[in-house]
Amino acid sequence: MSNTENQPSSGLDRILTLELARVSERAAVSAARLRGHGDEMAADQAAVDAMRRELNRLPIDGTVVIGEGERDEAPMLYIGENVGTKQGPKVDIALDPLEGTTICAKNLPNSLAVIALAPHGDLLNAPDSYMDKIAIGPGYPQGLIDLDASIADNIAAVAKAKGVTVGEITACVLDRPRHARLIEEIRATGAAIRLIGDGDVAGIIHTTDPDETGIDIYAGIGGAPEGVLAAAALRCIGGQMQSRLVITRDEQVERAHRMGIEDIKKKYTLEEMAGPDVLFAATGVTDGNFLQGVRFGRHHITTHTVVMRSSTGTVRYIKAQHTDLEKFLLD
Repeated sequence: MSNTENQPSSGLDRILTLELARVSERAAVSAARLRGHGDEMAADQAAVDAMRRELNRLPIDGTVVIGEGERDEAPMLYIGENVGTKQGPKVDIALDPLEGTTICAKNLPNSLAVIALAPHGDLLNAPDSYMDKIAIGPGYPQGLIDLDASIADNIAAVAKAKGVTVGEITACVLDRPRHARLIEEIRATGAAIRLIGDGDVAGIIHTTDPDETGIDIYAGIGGAPEGVLAAAALRCIGGQMQSRLVITRDEQVERAHRMGIEDIKKKYTLEEMAGPDVLFAATGVTDGNFLQGVRFGRHHITTHTVVMRSSTGTVRYIKAQHTDLEKFLLD
C-alpha cells in the first residue's frame, strides 16, 4: 500500500487512526472474555459497553449512523446517539462492537470488533435492514462486477480478469435458506463456494487477499449495517462493491425515508456508501483468516488489530501486548 501521508485531508486528525484502534481493542477484549460461553447477548453487551466508554474519550463530536439499532431497541450505541468529548471534528460513526455474535458464543473463526469513522455525511445512513451485496478485492478493472448481472456472469468476469478458469474461483456466501437459489447458480458455473455462518464484514474483506483467504468474490444478502462497514474497509484497502437495500415492510420504508433515503431500490456504489476519507479499525475476537483473536496470558493480553485510512491508502497491522490489565476493567 502506498503511504501518502502528506495529502490534504478533510480535517480528520491523523492521531484518530490509532485512537480508533484502541476503541476496537477494548471491545474485542471484553467480548473475548465470554467467547465459547454460549451467551450471545452477554458477549455483545460487553463489547458495546467497552466500545461506548472508549468512544466517549475521543476528541470528536460523533454521531452513530450505523449502530446497534434504533434508540428504543438498543441500550447503548443506538443510531443517532452522540459520542465523544464534543471537542473535535464532527464525524459519523459506523460500528459493530461484536461482528459475529454467534461466532463468538461458539468460539468459531472470524469474530471481530469493528468501527469506521468519517467526516459528517460521508457514510451511508442505512436502516437496520437487509442489503443485497456483491464485492471483489483490488486489482481488477473498474466496473467488472454488477449487482444486476447474473452471478454466473459476475464469476465469469472475475475469472477472465484474473486469468483463471471459473472452476478456480471461490465465492463467499452466508449460509442461509434465502441463498439456496444463489448457491445452486454458483455451483452450476463450476465455481467453488465458501459458506460462512455469520460475519459478512469479514467475508467481504476476505476478497481483498484471495491468495491468503481463498475467496475471490462475495455475493448475497446480509445486514445493511455490515454492508456499510465492509464498504468503509474496501475504501481503504481497495476493491469494488455494489449494494441495494432489501426492504419489504412498510415500517422499513418509513424508517428509510426518515434517514433521508428516497429511492429504496437505488443501487449503491462503493463510493456512495463510504466517502474519500474514512478511518477503519477491526480487532480479532476469535482467530480467523484476517486477524488473530485475543490472547489472555497470566500477565498480559495480546490483541491483533488492523487500522486503515482511505485518503492515504495506509493499512497498519498492530499486534499489541498489553501489560496494564487495569485499563480493560470497567470504570
